[in-house]
Amino acid sequence: MTTTTQHLRITGRVQGVGYRWHMARQARALGLTGWVRNRHDGSVEAQATGPADAVQALVDWAHHGPELARVDGVVVSTPDAAEPCLGFEQRETV
Repeated sequence: MTTTTQHLRITGRVQGVGYRWHMARQARALGLTGWVRNRHDGSVEAQATGPADAVQALVDWAHHGPELARVDGVVVSTPDAAEPCLGFEQRETV
């Protein structure tokens, strides 16, 4: 099984709608490690590590997010190095 790490930047109405909480729940259900946080510019940023198909499932989920969200865009990139995480955590806004 191939392990991969992807960095996501999600824009739209993604703050104040439970996006981080729902993403963390989805990522944990998929068995991923990583983090999600709000950014001061109104976007949400995340990093997910795990089996390639599970990471892709989270990327697919990110394109619509929770019910109250309106996702305008998702930019996915591969980071140079993954930050080691024990689980999938919600981080403070940066």
